[in-house]
This record gives sequence, structure tokens and C-alpha cells, in this order.
Amino acid sequence: MAKIQLVNIKGEKLKDLTLADNVWNIKANDIVLKKAIDLQLAATRQGTAKTKTRSEVSGGGRKPWRQKGTGRARQGSIRATQWRGGGIAGGVTPRDYTFDINKKERALALKSALSHKFQDKELVVVDSIKLGSLKTKEIKEVMAKLNLAGKVLFVTEDENENLYMASRNLGYAYSIMANEINCYDIVNADILVVDEKAVEVIEGGLK
Repeated sequence: MAKIQLVNIKGEKLKDLTLADNVWNIKANDIVLKKAIDLQLAATRQGTAKTKTRSEVSGGGRKPWRQKGTGRARQGSIRATQWRGGGIAGGVTPRDYTFDINKKERALALKSALSHKFQDKELVVVDSIKLGSLKTKEIKEVMAKLNLAGKVLFVTEDENENLYMASRNLGYAYSIMANEINCYDIVNADILVVDEKAVEVIEGGLK
């Protein structure tokens, strides 16, 4: 059974919490995990890069010199691909980089990412992440008491405005809701901090 300490935001242990083995403690499938991360990153690409072919470059309508008798290679246009300022041969054109994976792969990838965090001891479960204000100083105090270092991803059951506002000024602290959890954000974080209710939401969605 996967067990972890449940602590409060002061870092004090409250009890031992049992996590679902089939969500937090599976043998990670790194191939599927990478595929899911690639899918997310591909979806952010605009795909608007474009180069002009010789038919799209302006000018070059006149033959630069006569066909024979000059001693030079025959040329039909100064906008041919071998000329400076000419068209590009085999250049990039607008395209859609997105692709899809099936539901089972999505679930397996997410379980793999969560399992990595649990097995590498990069998971912290707190009873609640309730802040008294939206001041950045407050979230920094919480992180200090929990001994959090590096990039930290906070996952809450529902919208937590104080946490979001307090952490958004920091370049190393982020917050999302449990139903928004994704492979890239998990892997990108050094520490994953999840509240107890969010654990239930995550397990309920992946069982």
C-alpha cells in the first residue's frame, strides 16, 4: 500500500494517509508519458511558419541573359532557388502539429507522472491550503515551513483565489485545480503539493 504523511501548512504531521496504488504507485510507462507531454507541447505550437517558393517571390519575370553564347550557365529567372533573394526549395509551410492519443494512454501517462512524484519522494499531501490573504509573503512562509525548494506545483480541490494570487508573482510556484492536472505541469515541477480533497478528486477520475 502507498502511504504518505498528511501534514498541515505548518509542516506538522496529522496522520498517515493511504493512497491508491493503481494511481500513485504503478510501474511508470515513460514512453507513454513522453507521448502525452509531446501532445501538450505540440498543441501550443502555432504552426504559422512560412517560406516563399520561387512562384511567390516578387520579381524575376525577365530572363537575366540570353540562353546561348554568353559562356555562363543558362538561367530563366533571378528568383530561382539558387539565387540570392530567390525562392526557397523545400521550405516550411503552415501546418497543424497536433495529434491525439487514446483515453487509456492519457490515463496511464497521468498515473505514471503521479507515480514518479510519489516514488521519488517529491509529493507532499496537506490537509488544506487555506491562506489568510493573497500576499506573496504568506505563500513563501508556507513553502518555508514545508521545506519546499525548486519549482512547486500546488493542486487544490477547487478554485483557490488567495493561493493563485499569492503564488503568481513567484516564478517557481504555480497552482491548478485537481480537474486541470496534467502530465507536463507535474513533470515540470520539482515538488507536487496536493491537498487531501484534491487527492480524492484525482483518484476518482483515474480509477
